[in-house]
Amino acid sequence: MDYVIEMLHITKKFPGIIANDDITIQLKKGEIHALLGENGAGKSTLMSVLFGLYQPEEGVIKVKGQEVKMKGPLDANALGIGMVHQHFKLVHNFTVLQNIVLGMETVEKGLLKMDDARKKVMDLSRKYNLFIDPDALISDITVGMQQRVEILKMLYRDNEIMIFDEPTAVLTPQEIDELMAIMKNLTDEGKSILFITHKLNEIKAVADRCSVLRRGKYIGTVDVASTSKDEMSEMMVGRKVKLTVDKQECKPGDVVLQVERVCVDARQEGHTKKLVTDVSFQVRRGEIVCIAGIDGNGQTELVQAITGLRPASSGTVRVNGEDVTKKSIRYKNTHGLAHIPEDRHKHGLVLDYNLAYNAVLQQYFEPEFQQGGFLKEDKIYSYADKLIANFDIRSGEGASTITRSMSGGNQQKVIVAREISRKHDLLLAVQPTRGLDVGAIEYIHSELVKQRDNGSAILLVSLELDEVMNLSDRILVIFEGHIVAELDPKEVTVQELGLYMAGSKKEGKADETKE
Repeated sequence: MDYVIEMLHITKKFPGIIANDDITIQLKKGEIHALLGENGAGKSTLMSVLFGLYQPEEGVIKVKGQEVKMKGPLDANALGIGMVHQHFKLVHNFTVLQNIVLGMETVEKGLLKMDDARKKVMDLSRKYNLFIDPDALISDITVGMQQRVEILKMLYRDNEIMIFDEPTAVLTPQEIDELMAIMKNLTDEGKSILFITHKLNEIKAVADRCSVLRRGKYIGTVDVASTSKDEMSEMMVGRKVKLTVDKQECKPGDVVLQVERVCVDARQEGHTKKLVTDVSFQVRRGEIVCIAGIDGNGQTELVQAITGLRPASSGTVRVNGEDVTKKSIRYKNTHGLAHIPEDRHKHGLVLDYNLAYNAVLQQYFEPEFQQGGFLKEDKIYSYADKLIANFDIRSGEGASTITRSMSGGNQQKVIVAREISRKHDLLLAVQPTRGLDVGAIEYIHSELVKQRDNGSAILLVSLELDEVMNLSDRILVIFEGHIVAELDPKEVTVQELGLYMAGSKKEGKADETKE
């Protein structure tokens, strides 16, 4: 059997951790080969070794049967290997076209020649259904579009072997379906794809074979068509995983969050467009209310108006009956609000602080952690150790690990642990399981239910329909900045929910048909 890529007995170590422990993976020409594993299992590390970003301590890499040494990404590119990283590597103030040709520019007499490049890029975008606007700035386009730019970058370099690292973590369900179709197109054209993920549905949808890693070790390779999701999740986590959530009927208590006629305007010069219009709802103690919608329908701005990350243009937000609309973020944090933000790097963590400092970001000024303006280091570290133990946070050097060096899923666990563990009446969870594996999702879902049963009011914002259906006691659908429906998850189907989210069904019209 001819393999286009063979990674044989690869071992890669970091301080305090063996990220890859004697791993062998083989990729056939024209196949989509999934690499499955929990957060921190070593998937991204292994692919970074293949792409030349890391040098392995042991093992060999063969490309088309020839042993090769990758000194860096340029070597990988020269051998026809391209990679789309989990956090995209794009220059935000460059255009789409400039990003695609970056490092491969045609220069004549010191001037950039972009005409041929533009033609090649537009031909590729038509051929693979990757429609883009070549002159748009990266900072102005959606994440789904940014991902297309990354894929076009690989095609522009004539890469035959493509590595996708968690490509769907930031996409909407619609964009995921499009990406799956694009991946199939690519392999039909003879490209070979390595696809890192921990979403079993996606592996079932597109992959031919799947190799499983657990805690840095190779567990096995299976044929996807003949292996069930349950079997794959057990290989990945090492035990049986419940894919549904156990929860009792909710017993709602007093109103904790009251949102009244909140509007948020777009920050654009010259004209005001309402991103959120007249939104009103309540969340009570002991219930999980979920705001469901397709990405970009105002849910981000609504949450930012509630937490104080951006001002509401009108309306009021009350927590425990107190008007906190104009209060500072710290005031809200110390008066009952906990927040798991959507963008963990931008609003959730200080990446160059260690884990311990990130664990007390909203509490370091309280008497428990400081005295006379001096931090009580021992208290901070022992608190962090407690969170690490309770939430199974995996890191190379415990509480003193620099957060930037941790895997995305473990960074997410740090935020969840910090927010759930401090005293709160209202927990705002925005995409709390984004980028997490089934084991961690199961854990966070059970934590959210536990918080609900202990009397917290929980407002969940999620793009994952399964999560919405599984966790919520009430569902509010947001479409183009309006709440268009309030649904009971026990009475609505996933298909119906999808129609409301897409705006093709509105409450009122729907209710008449039921009677």
